Amino acid sequence: MKNLFNFKHFKGDLFGGITAGIVALPLALAFGVSSGLGPSAGLYGAIFISFFAALFGGTNTQISGPTAPMTAVSMVVIAGMVAAFDGDVTKALPSILSVFLLAGLMQVGLGFLGLGKYIKYIPYPVVSGFMTAIGVIILITQILPSLGYYPKEDATYVEQFKPFAEEIILDNILKEEAGEGILVLEDFKETIKRAERITEEQILKESKTLAGSEASGVIGAVKVLPRALKNINWLELLLALGTIIIIYGFKRITTKIPSTLVALLVMSGIAVGLGLNYRPIEEIPSGLPLPNFEIFSNFKLKTITPYVFTALTLALLGAIDSLLTSVVADNMTKTKHNPNKELLGQGIGNSIGAIFGGIPGAGATIRTVVNINAGGKTRLSGMIAGILLLLILLALGPIASQIPAAVLAGILITVGIGVMDYKGLKAIPHMPRTEVAIMLMVLILSSIWNLVYAVGIGLVIASLMFMKKIGDLTAERSDVKPLKKEKRWSDELDFPENLEDKVFIKHIKGPLFFGSTSEFQELAKQIPETATTVIIRLGRMQYIDQSGLYAMEDVLIDLVRNGNGKKVLLVGLLKQPKYMLERIDIIPDIIPKEHLFKDFKDCLKWVKNNVE
Repeated sequence: MKNLFNFKHFKGDLFGGITAGIVALPLALAFGVSSGLGPSAGLYGAIFISFFAALFGGTNTQISGPTAPMTAVSMVVIAGMVAAFDGDVTKALPSILSVFLLAGLMQVGLGFLGLGKYIKYIPYPVVSGFMTAIGVIILITQILPSLGYYPKEDATYVEQFKPFAEEIILDNILKEEAGEGILVLEDFKETIKRAERITEEQILKESKTLAGSEASGVIGAVKVLPRALKNINWLELLLALGTIIIIYGFKRITTKIPSTLVALLVMSGIAVGLGLNYRPIEEIPSGLPLPNFEIFSNFKLKTITPYVFTALTLALLGAIDSLLTSVVADNMTKTKHNPNKELLGQGIGNSIGAIFGGIPGAGATIRTVVNINAGGKTRLSGMIAGILLLLILLALGPIASQIPAAVLAGILITVGIGVMDYKGLKAIPHMPRTEVAIMLMVLILSSIWNLVYAVGIGLVIASLMFMKKIGDLTAERSDVKPLKKEKRWSDELDFPENLEDKVFIKHIKGPLFFGSTSEFQELAKQIPETATTVIIRLGRMQYIDQSGLYAMEDVLIDLVRNGNGKKVLLVGLLKQPKYMLERIDIIPDIIPKEHLFKDFKDCLKWVKNNVE
């Protein structure tokens, strides 16, 4: 906190914060609309995350707020929970925000546990596939609003869901009666009476919910795309195309003024100024954001239990997103961020943002770069960006509500194109096949199935492949041969020839862990009955895990107790493996301390004196 109120760089922080806040405005609105909670949720998230992540975080110049990856995962949560509450966003909102709050608290926990430094171990193919999938999801799902097509408002499309809607409503009636202890077959009149009270409005509402669910996501958007192309709203399409053209075109003129903001102002000005009959975004509430206490008063554990893993994914994704941005900021400012403190700040920001109805976010690379280039030096810049967005909300909320929905769809399409990992895609011809397979698998599964599960599967497979590779390398380098055939190390060249058939040497050249235990266990089977002594050289075995420990125990017992009393000598045993062997009494119960040697020279003396 020592630089918190350092006003030495206040001018730079002021300009940096204002510039970053202006850049964040259209993106916050667009991400809010894309998430399904509306533009105000994006704006609230940007306000609170930017302010509190800067206040408590570990990167002085970081600007935080809703980002494309966090919004894409949030969409999954929101769509699933809204469907569970019969399409009623208002009813689902407390549960949705509870998941977001849980994700924020998990980030705080990651920071307290000091796990920030481990985020870097997530394999690049998983991150690459995920980021490209985010781009694909945003790009494809924004095609429909850019064409001015909304499935819930297509009467013909909604009509086909009415039989399914009636079935769901009747099923709910039967469930209600079962909950009340009513036996349907004995009191069928009660069921008929309740069914007769079903209105057309109820059926239509349920039909629209089903239609929206069917058309959601990448597969849903592709399914209804033919209908959308037959029902293009040309005004909405022109507004979206105009936005995209300005965003890419204005960058060629200057990058000092955010092209996204220019596109938002120009296209919104044209739509409002000419009095066009366009579709505006949802109304942004005026006044200060208020906390949603229903998160606590209506809290039900069973509602969020299925989303615990999703909340963890949000927490980890936000951590990765933020810490990658922190590295970019470090490179630009020649400073060093505190990863655990950064996670703490991000977690606090996301937790408070959730309480006030905001979508979750993370450190945003583009906004952070803009802040640094505009003169931002300390955490005040991020706090100023949040305050600016709050002032815009209070002063311009009703005006912002007039922004065309197609303009935000156009902004999101450019975000989707920009977020894809082109570096990873270009490297496909040159990458190992296993890594390409992981990247493509994560990309495809994330796009057409489930972001959360795809990342989990990608991590598991990448870890298994890594462990197999390390196990193969360890086994390849740690072969077991009699001394006559073994490639001798330099200090073994003078080994007595008359003892070569009696003494076997095992070189372990790497960690002994669960991926390499099977090869090690072959040791006892390969040593002939004529051998009286086995030397195991452990100077290059830096680490042994529990699986490796028990594998070694089995082998040593087999050699010492079941192998005609062979002598086993351990040479160069390092600190961690020695500690593990002592913990389960391999030393001294199986291998006495006098059979431990610091180097091969001492071991050779023992062999010459004790082996006939």
